[in-house]
Amino acid sequence: MEYTIHDVARAVGTTSRTLRHYDSIGLVSPSRVGHNGYRYYDNAALVRLQRVLLLRQLGLGLDAIRAVLDAQDEQSAGEARILSDHLAVLRSERRRITDQIGAVERTIAALEGAAMDGAERDLMEENVFEGFDHTRYRDEVEDRWGKDAYARSDAWWRGLGSDGQKEWQERVGRLSADWVAAAERGEDPSSPAAQELASRHVEWLSSVPGTPAHEGGDLRAYVLGLGEMYVADERFAANYGGSAGAAFVRDALRAYFE
Repeated sequence: MEYTIHDVARAVGTTSRTLRHYDSIGLVSPSRVGHNGYRYYDNAALVRLQRVLLLRQLGLGLDAIRAVLDAQDEQSAGEARILSDHLAVLRSERRRITDQIGAVERTIAALEGAAMDGAERDLMEENVFEGFDHTRYRDEVEDRWGKDAYARSDAWWRGLGSDGQKEWQERVGRLSADWVAAAERGEDPSSPAAQELASRHVEWLSSVPGTPAHEGGDLRAYVLGLGEMYVADERFAANYGGSAGAAFVRDALRAYFE
């Protein structure tokens, strides 16, 4: 069973030009090209295209997507297993987003109710932070650095309070945005601008209780290990604009310690 490039483009909601571009960069190739030059896609090609679209929706760039697909294919886990992993991520995100939608709806209702009757609402009782769960990486943290590390970090985070947590998140957001901007400018990882960002990054990591950077551990090994993880893990790479941006952060951190 095969479909023409026009059939696929129409089903996906994209253009034939986009699909030809995917082919030219080795992302999704047609199963065959007819003697008339028409591209045809079989089920295997459609599955790969679906994987690309899933990763695009996670915010990854095309270079990052190709790196993720290559890494997954090297594991030889099979398309069904790989898609099952994607499905688990999507379901988790759906639950989180559904919870966040409910939280924001409750906040709006509480604010509108307060405006109507003049009685202030207790937002904490309205569960306005449901779905904004900083503990979703708990298992990973405990596996990498131990339960004590997670407990210390968790206690510190809760102790910040809502204002402190908001300020912290804004600080991290500014740092990530500055990394992305520097990468897009084509900064050299060892340039003064990149090294200023690396210094801010190390200072940020060192300020979190429970981490090796804060507890007097091997700061260099910890930070460089995180740099490698930024590149290898699509979730973290997305914070820096994809794999190319994450590689820039990693290289700048390396230069910082050199």
